[in-house]
Amino acid sequence: MPSKRGFKKRVKTQIYSLERRGHMLSPRRLFGTNGIRGVVNKELTSEMAIKIGSSVGTFFKHGTLIVGHDARTSSPMLTKAVIAGLNAVGCNILFVGMVPTPTLQYAIKNHKLDGGVIITASHNPPEYNGIKVIWNDGIELSRDQEIAIENIFFDEKMRYVKWNEIGTIRDLFGVVDDYVEAIKKHVNVERITKKHYRVVIDAANSVGNLATPYLLRDLGCKVITINGNIDGTFPGRLPEPRVENLTELASTVKAIDADLGVAYDGDADRSVFVDENGEIYWGDKTFALVEKYFLKDNPDEKIVTPVSSSTLVKDIADAYNGEIVWTKVGSVTVSQTMKKMKTKLGGEENGGIFYGPHQSVRDGAMATALVLNIMAKTNKKLSQLIGELPKYFIEKGKVECPENLKEKALEKLAEQMKGFNISTIDGVKVWFKDRSAILIRPSGTEPIYRLYAEAKNEQKAKQLVNKYSLKLEKLIDSVKG
Repeated sequence: MPSKRGFKKRVKTQIYSLERRGHMLSPRRLFGTNGIRGVVNKELTSEMAIKIGSSVGTFFKHGTLIVGHDARTSSPMLTKAVIAGLNAVGCNILFVGMVPTPTLQYAIKNHKLDGGVIITASHNPPEYNGIKVIWNDGIELSRDQEIAIENIFFDEKMRYVKWNEIGTIRDLFGVVDDYVEAIKKHVNVERITKKHYRVVIDAANSVGNLATPYLLRDLGCKVITINGNIDGTFPGRLPEPRVENLTELASTVKAIDADLGVAYDGDADRSVFVDENGEIYWGDKTFALVEKYFLKDNPDEKIVTPVSSSTLVKDIADAYNGEIVWTKVGSVTVSQTMKKMKTKLGGEENGGIFYGPHQSVRDGAMATALVLNIMAKTNKKLSQLIGELPKYFIEKGKVECPENLKEKALEKLAEQMKGFNISTIDGVKVWFKDRSAILIRPSGTEPIYRLYAEAKNEQKAKQLVNKYSLKLEKLIDSVKG
């Protein structure tokens, strides 16, 4: 464990799309929506990890890279394999061990290094793992850069060095302390400290326990942690911070009369919040809250968000003189769009908040500090702050679909939905006249379709998920032949 350390304005809506396709098992594809992912020792083996490491190192032209990993049982094995591949092509490694993904991303930028690699499968179940490759600005690689690595990998163009040019490995200490101090620069520490907030953290038995508790204690909070022991089998709950996985967090917040609860995913770049009454909020709501107070201080700014986000996010932009930039789903797409357009704020419905003044990547600890900063500034509870936002009910679902049927099913779905108000920027999103909507899109990391529905009442949102799940299942069955 590391040491302590009011006028509603109609605004233009932009559509910005970066191409990110497929799954790691597709021909000449390694990278999916968010890094390379697969079931350990089946789709992602140590031999493959060595080759990926050598391909990544060749792409970086023998530079100096930071390498770290999450808490999964397979992470040490795959980390050693990736490092071996990187060393074999002459890369020098600064090893940071087990850290949250945003900590490693900040360290790359802070130490002005060539890039980095983190071994993590984020929210996926424990049998999965993955490899994320980071550029020198702390942001995951663009699609063009990914293609360059894929070409090296599949064409066997790794540039192995002589025996006396093999890269070195040394430990890099203090990255968590540096990361915590960097976050504190973006909030009013004194004002938060005076509130003495009680905060419950659900760390998902993973790296969410390695930085945020120390950050919050520096912010004067009383911190209570559940699922805080590191265990890559995730015995407390699955690493996806969905509502059904957070009942223990919600009940703990109520039982001890805490001010706030926050749950992280497996690599702590996403955060899902619980108010003082034990109410769990989808990421749209807390992102809209951060967006509201950001636009109050920064009017006329662009806000980057995927098409999967709620209409709530656009409502806030309209009300506070902002401009929405819609993208395809995926944190890398949001980050790369923010980088290209030089924007300061992005967010996802799944709990990812990208605060550009700190770093243009999703960051669970930074998001937590921003929410506490708003609570302290307004002297309001989270339930009050969320209650002031336009109300939408969000429901999610998923339908299993083999990788080879995803594209056929999507084409058939788009054909059936002609005549509706739809977008095909990423999957198929349908807007209805009663302000409800549903997005149906294939996952870039798992053999499933994801469904995101929203409506002005909970029943309608659930009905949309159920109706379109059945429709999608029938479509998938129809294209199997």
